[in-house]
Amino acid sequence: MLQPLVAVSTDVRFFDRYTWHATPQQYVEAALTAAGVLPVLLPSLGPRIDLDSLLAQVSGVMLTGSKSNVHPSLYGGEASEANGPYDPARDATTLPLIRAAIERGVPLLAICRGIQELNVALGGTLATEIQEEDGIMDHRAPPSEEQDERFAIRHPVSIKAGTCMAEIFGPGEIMVNSVHRQAVGRPAERLVPEAFAEDGIVEAVSVRDAPGFAVGVQWHPEYWAATDSASNRVFAAFGDAVREYSARRDGARAAAE
Repeated sequence: MLQPLVAVSTDVRFFDRYTWHATPQQYVEAALTAAGVLPVLLPSLGPRIDLDSLLAQVSGVMLTGSKSNVHPSLYGGEASEANGPYDPARDATTLPLIRAAIERGVPLLAICRGIQELNVALGGTLATEIQEEDGIMDHRAPPSEEQDERFAIRHPVSIKAGTCMAEIFGPGEIMVNSVHRQAVGRPAERLVPEAFAEDGIVEAVSVRDAPGFAVGVQWHPEYWAATDSASNRVFAAFGDAVREYSARRDGARAAAE
């Protein structure tokens, strides 16, 4: 069976006198080895991308984390230097892609910035600089030059019973890492919060009435997908959904010929 293609979001970065469309190695490695799919980097070219053509060719969409934040103007907030940096080209690409993928039933996995994009795309808002709020733990990475320390698994997340997340992990608690400074604020009407940190921050969601797999997590399962069971399960579930969708679509096309 051919490896199904999955579109992976990219950040727009400027260095070495070039404009780059890029994503960290951990995401593509986890997609390939833990999910068993072939990641294809999608340039952040906004409305220049024919989404119908794209989604006719891929069998899944994965939204990655990023240092940048969704621009606040997209959910009624105000931009500030402290809340940046921003990546408007990525926003212009991922938000319409999310809506189109969900409508078509193309499996969608949204990670960190991705879960925030998912909420904004469906009409929700974001809470920014959450570490400054009373009663909220510091969800940012601990200060360190070592990536393994920055992405260390360090706090529990409670999974609601009877949810999509419970199907993946089982109800109860799992341990996750935490590398973010904003989070889901007001959930979109279609967004279903399914897992929470001890301070109430939304850690995982699904999309109500989505015709296909559509989930988001606030933590970074890609970093430990090869060694941590809970991290691996996210990608395994996504990979299963992608292969099922691909087989169903290919079967329908073959029947129509």
